[in-house]
Amino acid sequence: MLARIASFGLTGLEGYPVEVQVDISGGLPAFETVGLPDAAVKESRERVRSAIKNTGLQFPTQRITVNLAPAHVKKEGPIYDLPIAAGLLAATGQVPGDVLQNMLLLGELSLDGRLMPIMGVLPMLIAARKQGACRVVLPPDNAQEAAFVSGLDVYTPQDLGQLAKWLRGEIHLEKAAQSDWEQLRLQQSQALSDLAMVRGQENAKRALEIAAAGGHNLLMIGPPGSGKTLLARCLPSILPDLTFDEAMEVTQIHSVAGTLGGESGFITTRPFRSPHHTVSAPALTGGGPKARPGEVSLAHNGVLFLDELPEFGRDGLEALRQPLEDGFVTVSRVQMTVRYPARFMLVAAMNPCPCGQFGSRDQACRCTPPQIRRYLGRVSGPLLDRIDLQIEVEAVPVEKLEDTAPGESSATVRQRVNRARQLQLARYRESGLYCNAQLDSRGVMAHCRVTSAGQNLLRRAFSQLGLSARTYHRILKVARTIADLAGEKDIQTEHLAEAIQYRSLDRKYW
Repeated sequence: MLARIASFGLTGLEGYPVEVQVDISGGLPAFETVGLPDAAVKESRERVRSAIKNTGLQFPTQRITVNLAPAHVKKEGPIYDLPIAAGLLAATGQVPGDVLQNMLLLGELSLDGRLMPIMGVLPMLIAARKQGACRVVLPPDNAQEAAFVSGLDVYTPQDLGQLAKWLRGEIHLEKAAQSDWEQLRLQQSQALSDLAMVRGQENAKRALEIAAAGGHNLLMIGPPGSGKTLLARCLPSILPDLTFDEAMEVTQIHSVAGTLGGESGFITTRPFRSPHHTVSAPALTGGGPKARPGEVSLAHNGVLFLDELPEFGRDGLEALRQPLEDGFVTVSRVQMTVRYPARFMLVAAMNPCPCGQFGSRDQACRCTPPQIRRYLGRVSGPLLDRIDLQIEVEAVPVEKLEDTAPGESSATVRQRVNRARQLQLARYRESGLYCNAQLDSRGVMAHCRVTSAGQNLLRRAFSQLGLSARTYHRILKVARTIADLAGEKDIQTEHLAEAIQYRSLDRKYW
């Protein structure tokens, strides 16, 4: 007896259909799985056997052959437990096979038959819906993740026994409810640091606002205790709201990585990733035996914060150059090559020297010039070239710390940021871009035109500061953001002047 069950697999963020073929024939009892299964797929025979027996169903004592087609693609993970078990039940006549036609099954089974959650559900369902799937059976814990894929009837039985009764028509199983994106975004809240907590540092706050409004990269240099980390942690509170398309991209990545948390199963706030400086290059960019996404992809459409930038390994820092420029990262392994989106804001903080007091007005620096050069040399020029805004964060005077007057709140700044982002979304609607930082050279020429006076200013800055062509374009993009914050249609000379001043630290420190 042969049964065919539709399922799905995943390579990177791309789902592909898998047909689970279950054949039961005469001969000595055996259970073989073919079709390039990994260890987790091979172990499914023990989970399936125990799940069927412990839910009161009959496990066949015959020769069982399971083929996962296409056979030339490696299958990974426990997601095929449920379709294999359903195929066995259909092949032995315990459930009607015709009911399982045009039904997609995904899920891991526990030994007592319960359906356990799996990773990567959202990208698989999006691909399945594009290929015409209409009915899906999933573990209950994955229901919220699937609730945002329109056009799918999602069913979530608690265990294998309940699934069998539903397929036989003995019980009724309700479809999982669709979720309302706007309502979920309003319901979810996140404990974020507020800019009103930061005393002084008006220049740094202004740079944060520009970075948030345009999605620009930011580097903060200053002595220990000046507030660099606090400023970075306040950034999420002024970032614009995620659009639904952005949220879908982010949730797919976190679904594959297995980092989805919370009851909603969907990410509605911009990611903020802050890896420790001991992180390896593969952990930053992605890798491992299964080519999982790294920190740069987990920060997609959000913020990647690198505190104590020179302490990070040079291999990891240099690996950031390609995703910063291209907005994606390619992870190559022997068995596969996958491409993950990695369009993020890089926010970095560092001391000016090993002791942190180089250039301080209050304390003397204890470092020698060679020590300072070696310390700063850990951050390469090509990486600095990809950072749009560079600011100094000086120590806050005690008078500012004692000031009890409330500063400008993140909510107020966020209103200005959202207005600027709305202008950018309208401007780039046809190109599919979200912010000024995503403009390529052609986009800069089309949307960042300046007056003749501005051109003269840029020429002087280009020659005096020794700027590269990449920096030239990044200055124009920052100036475009400053103009958007001011509500101006055209870039004015004062917008260019402010953008240029954020690129003055290269000559001072490097």
